[in-house]
Amino acid sequence: MKASFHEIAGAINQANRIAILSHVRPDCDAIGSQLALALSLLQLGKEVSAWNEDGLPESFRFLKESELIHRPPDVPEEFDLAIALDTASQQRLGVTLHAIRRAGQWINIDHHVSNPGYGDLVYIDTGAPATGQIVYEFLRTENLPLIPAAADALYAAISTDTGSFRYANVTARTFEIAAELLKSGIDAAAIANQLYESYPKRRVQLLGEILPQAMFDFDDKVASLTLTNETKQRLGIQPDDIDGLIDCVRSVDTVVVALFFEELPEGRIRLSMRSKDNRLDVNKICTEFGGGGHPRAAGARIRGNMEEVRSKVLKRVFHEITKSL
Repeated sequence: MKASFHEIAGAINQANRIAILSHVRPDCDAIGSQLALALSLLQLGKEVSAWNEDGLPESFRFLKESELIHRPPDVPEEFDLAIALDTASQQRLGVTLHAIRRAGQWINIDHHVSNPGYGDLVYIDTGAPATGQIVYEFLRTENLPLIPAAADALYAAISTDTGSFRYANVTARTFEIAAELLKSGIDAAAIANQLYESYPKRRVQLLGEILPQAMFDFDDKVASLTLTNETKQRLGIQPDDIDGLIDCVRSVDTVVVALFFEELPEGRIRLSMRSKDNRLDVNKICTEFGGGGHPRAAGARIRGNMEEVRSKVLKRVFHEITKSL
């Protein structure tokens, strides 16, 4: 049963020590939501720890006050309240989950359709294009502090998870919130410059390596990119350098499904999948491989080598295209 904003605010008011957590390999929606909520609760005088297994990605360090986000400590700690943001399953918190020795209550705020509803107080809005939009609505509805740094973080969160307000998940309310944030004084152009026009050179070098190897299958309806550990190590690639690269093949006019296969050190392949057709639900496919996400954007981590994982996934995608389109 979905908790109300008022119930969540009540739990926050009664707590002193609060942990705010987000998923492994965090995107800007995760980091922006986490940062904005942490800044708001600090204004209330709460003792706040904002943790992520990977710490703060280099590409989001431009966000003011973002140094609040750290990797979790080696020694687990106790909290009155733990809040998981933008995290479709509790295990996706990674080692951060084990850094919580005990929490009086768990709050789960998310927008992924695959979220099973873990926690004591659960607010999942699958119609929201970004968790950042939910956090904004929560802060405004409950009259909680929204300082300028938090407004910047929420705008960045919403912008990135909507593809700069291009994706089908955008609602009229999304544009209204963007306008409200602009009226509050954020510099949208400066944020966009940092998000979309300030990539490190190694990202361009990476594109130069993987784009010539892009593969197109099933009458060019399926496009895929692969990235090996060797390439990552040789170019010094960081996890956030990879974000959004799948769009390079997704944007091809014939492509219906785009896939990105990334080799991980622990003998797994990280799969990212995007659909351009509402009839083809990639969350359904990724769930079968132990992952999940949204109907048009999902992912999974699959044990095996690149060749066998790619073969299994492509076979499943081909089947779904044949059946659905």
